[in-house]
Amino acid sequence: MSLAADASAHVDRSWDDIVPVLHDYIAIPAVSAAYDPNWREHGHIHRAVDLVVDWCRGRSIAGMNVEVIDRPDLSPLVVIEIPAFGAGAGTDTDDTVLLYGHLDKQPEMEGWRDDLGPWKPVLDGDRLYGRGGADDGYAVFASLTAIEAVQVAGGSHARCVVLIEASEESGSPDLPAHVDALRDRLGTPSLVVCLDSGCIDPHRMWVTTSLRGVVVATLTVDIVSEGLHSGDVSGMVPDSFRIARALLDRIENVASGEVLLDACDVDIPDERLDQAHTTADEIGPIAAHYPFVAGAGPTTPHGAGQLISRTWRAALSVVGADGLPPTSRAGNVLRPSTSLKLSLRTPPTADAAAALAELERKLTANPPYGARVSISHADSASGWNAPATAPWLADALDRASNEAFGEPARHFGEGGSIPFMGMLGEAFPDAQFVITGVLLPDANAHGPNEYLHVPTARRLTTAVAHLLDAHAHRPNA
Repeated sequence: MSLAADASAHVDRSWDDIVPVLHDYIAIPAVSAAYDPNWREHGHIHRAVDLVVDWCRGRSIAGMNVEVIDRPDLSPLVVIEIPAFGAGAGTDTDDTVLLYGHLDKQPEMEGWRDDLGPWKPVLDGDRLYGRGGADDGYAVFASLTAIEAVQVAGGSHARCVVLIEASEESGSPDLPAHVDALRDRLGTPSLVVCLDSGCIDPHRMWVTTSLRGVVVATLTVDIVSEGLHSGDVSGMVPDSFRIARALLDRIENVASGEVLLDACDVDIPDERLDQAHTTADEIGPIAAHYPFVAGAGPTTPHGAGQLISRTWRAALSVVGADGLPPTSRAGNVLRPSTSLKLSLRTPPTADAAAALAELERKLTANPPYGARVSISHADSASGWNAPATAPWLADALDRASNEAFGEPARHFGEGGSIPFMGMLGEAFPDAQFVITGVLLPDANAHGPNEYLHVPTARRLTTAVAHLLDAHAHRPNA
């Protein structure tokens, strides 16, 4: 591979210009549709699209075409097509690399440092703070810069299609329709590169081997039709929160956190267990990166157990609530209703739709005291487990990581969800997948003080350039 010096130099020059554009992107409150039903009227998603497209069209990439598909019934999609380049690209015009990212964002969340904020970009040393920079605004900039670096350095790449969607943080509900409409243009990708994942440290390229699925639903318990004086009725009229708590005990062992759904009981592949132990031996307990309060700690103290729990075990979280007034405004009233938003992470190979159906059955059957129990705003997306890595790709990943980071690549499972990967895995079973990203353990995507580690983004961009060139030169290409 002859790209090393020229590709790296081009990436570094480009990232000097990208960082100010990312400042502008972070400042746009492009909250995903699930959290901003009036997103079209507010216009922030389209502002982010316009910023990205303007930057893309300024790239010096041979033959590039940038298009925005903006149907009235869907969120917009940025589609970038780039023809094959270089002597190593071969003559197969259908051979395609699909690169993926998104530009919609999670909502604000509380708890930001006094000098930071979700829409306030701040570069503090190597960290660019603000919502969406690392999840996943940087992806389009890294993808095109990597392609541009290949061309500048005289390398080769196959035909590339870059998809940047605007509904990922809502579970990618619009993407299947977009992909169906684009099927002829996508061809049959032999390599998929996704830059929406994480990394355990900034010292190498981390490749994601699996993603958990997700089930979201709102549980509502109604017991009376209006609030009542707690001194008058408590002990006689049950509390709606206690009923909700009892219902959740049907889903989760409160002592251990074990999820009690048959659909989530899957066998963990031996390869994934071995990778977890190997990674834990190298990095130690990953939970050490998280901001526990004094005296608190993780559910398991062991490094391998932590990695397995966050990637192959189901886990239930209550991420929101209605019917509970702020403590400063809470009178002595027995509330008529409690609603809890549930987020259930399912194992990579579990059927998330089956898990949702089982969850609904367990929560609504035989409600205590005859309370009215309902499930609303329910949705699911199954996870993904990587196919076997082709020998050429295993070698290319190590070489790309060594060129960019000075260390070989490492593999680990990720606890989050990228719905598009499961869809692609079913649609293109023969494709190779490289899912990677810049989200370090304390980068805090979705939470306060989210940041992009700029040096990692630079190096990962260089690694992707080497990977594209290796793909073009792979055996039988």
